[in-house]
Amino acid sequence: MIIQLSPEADLKLKEMLGSRPGAVRLIYDTEGCGCAVNGVPGLQVVDGAADGDTVIQTNASIPLVIHGKQEVFFEEELKLDLHAGTASFRLTSRNQTYGTNIIATDTRV
Repeated sequence: MIIQLSPEADLKLKEMLGSRPGAVRLIYDTEGCGCAVNGVPGLQVVDGAADGDTVIQTNASIPLVIHGKQEVFFEEELKLDLHAGTASFRLTSRNQTYGTNIIATDTRV
C-alpha cells in the first residue's frame, strides 16, 4: 500500500505526534456501522506499530501503518489531503473518495 500525503497533511500529522514517539494508523472503523464490510476510514495516532500491522509506503516524515486485515478495504494507491483551515482529512484514490471529513485522534497512553 502507498499513500501520498500533501505537505499540509504531513505537517498536521507531524504536529499531532509532537515530540513523543508514535505512528499514525489508518483504520477502517466498523463500530456501529451494521456489519464488518460497512465502515468508515479513520486515522489514529498510536504508540507504534502493533502485531499484525503493516508499514505503509509514503512520502510522509512520520511512520504510517495499517492492520494487515484492514488493507482489503482500501486500494493500493491512496492520497491524503488536509482540508484548508480545518483539522479534517480527505482520503482518495484514482477511483473513489473514502472520506472527506476524516478526523485523526490521538490514542496514545
